[in-house]
Amino acid sequence: MPDFVSALAAATLQPGKGESVLLNGRRIAVFNVGGEFFALDDDCPHRGGPLGPGWLDAEQCKVACPLHGWEFDLRTGACLTVPARPVRSHPVRVADGWVEVAI
Repeated sequence: MPDFVSALAAATLQPGKGESVLLNGRRIAVFNVGGEFFALDDDCPHRGGPLGPGWLDAEQCKVACPLHGWEFDLRTGACLTVPARPVRSHPVRVADGWVEVAI
């Protein structure tokens, strides 16, 4: 069973937004899509850009890196721009008002 780590209070991440957090020494991007939360490694494989502050397309459940626009599926981490370069996705749950990420 994965270890879940508290990332942030669920109420602080508004729907349609993402945020970068540091969990156990790792940068993780957490996203709120209509009240459903997703987490990806926060480093774009192209040039290491942060995905947390990227351009979120909630309708298509994807984020684009703010540096060069590479797009990633929030559900799987699949890279929609260069399929051979995915990022890792992480299980997420909400417990006692906190978004928790398995890392």
